[in-house]
Amino acid sequence: MAVDILEQMDGKVLEVHLTGKLTEEDYGAFVPKVEELIARRGKINMLVRMKDFHGWDAAALWEDLKFDIRHFRDIERLALVGEKAWQKGMGIFCKPFTTAEVRYYETGEEDRARAWVQGEVD
Repeated sequence: MAVDILEQMDGKVLEVHLTGKLTEEDYGAFVPKVEELIARRGKINMLVRMKDFHGWDAAALWEDLKFDIRHFRDIERLALVGEKAWQKGMGIFCKPFTTAEVRYYETGEEDRARAWVQGEVD
């Protein structure tokens, strides 16, 4: 599986680790978990770590867009941690699809990203 989900801070923060190429099946596992957490907690913060991540297949990209539209206001802070220039561009690309404050961090800055998404620093 290309998606690993870790719940932090009693569900207020969701860490999502992405590897490989996401498929529609990955979203079939990921989306229900996120939606259950949002239903239970309300707005959440997310840290998305991309390591050896190669993007989406076409069906997964469609699922991602549907997810973004459906949860436009459900995410307050979104930290993206990546290792490639195109991943940094994802922070800019996703802004029209969310009201979340979005920040990008390099792989070595994962602790800073985690502190920010947990509300420990501004």
